Amino acid sequence: MSRVQLALNVDDLEAAVGFYSTLFGAQPAKRKPGYANFAIDEPPLKLVLIENLGQGGSVNHLGVEVDSSEKVHAEIARLSDAGLFTEEQIATTCCFATQDKVWVTGPNQERWEVYTVLADTEHFGAAPVFAEMTDGAAVQACCGTDAPTDTESARESEPGVACCTPAAAQ
Repeated sequence: MSRVQLALNVDDLEAAVGFYSTLFGAQPAKRKPGYANFAIDEPPLKLVLIENLGQGGSVNHLGVEVDSSEKVHAEIARLSDAGLFTEEQIATTCCFATQDKVWVTGPNQERWEVYTVLADTEHFGAAPVFAEMTDGAAVQACCGTDAPTDTESARESEPGVACCTPAAAQ
């Protein structure tokens, strides 16, 4: 099953989880420091909440969750054949999961990913740049708008670094 993903920046994760739990009649499928996601069946939606103080109520990124790596690779081929620049991240760790994904950027700089989750992980990202950070700090550094300089340079220099914001969109 495919579902649209909406990743929102929120100022207060607890308040946002409470609101969306009520709105969709569901509890988060995954809850970590600074991060929560809901896998809603009806309507088919993957709602991601990213604590990002001062950015609450804005879209972090958009996506489509698919059920296999084959579908991700098919999208890579289709989007590339259509002339779109793609950024591929295969077997990367992001958002407490190992994923295969491809990023594209829309005409107004909106960021879209097509991805599949290969396995859940206990940490936000596997890159060494996150080793000294708490998971909450890693979420903010990767998905926030004011990422530390060392994280930005790590994104550019370490191919294994994956974030909610692809390096190409920075």
